[in-house]
Amino acid sequence: MVTNEKKLYVTHEGLRRLEEELEYLRTVRRAEVAERIKRAKEFGDLSENAEYDEAKKEQAFVEGRIITLEKMLAHAQIIETKDTDSSIVSVGRTVRLLNLDTKQELEFTIVGSYEANPRENKISDDSPLGKELLGKRLHDFVRVKAPAGEFYYQIVNIK
Repeated sequence: MVTNEKKLYVTHEGLRRLEEELEYLRTVRRAEVAERIKRAKEFGDLSENAEYDEAKKEQAFVEGRIITLEKMLAHAQIIETKDTDSSIVSVGRTVRLLNLDTKQELEFTIVGSYEANPRENKISDDSPLGKELLGKRLHDFVRVKAPAGEFYYQIVNIK
């Protein structure tokens, strides 16, 4: 089967969270929403029943999220850094950069978009910086164009 779907890079922890959310939605949330719909139907006329409308909207959201998670899991690929060259930046690697303008060092872990969290210094492989870093080696220079301007970095460590 040929697919145009992009792989979703996740850590073992990220995969576990996806699977747990899917299981929760299938087993707990579906039943809760079905019960809300059942109770709302007991109020009578469905054409003017706000409780019923809200429950149906919630049901649509839950079912949509289940479909989304199933697709994500179907395209999930575990990040295995032990199988990759540690001298090249790849998804799953942590990279220390020297900002050539400010001389400040920054450290980021390159992750798939699902797990990206700038507060935890986890940047997506699809972000401008992530895209520029992929495939680079220790001591390479990187130029990143961002809305705030251009930034210049040197890779000082890859782990």
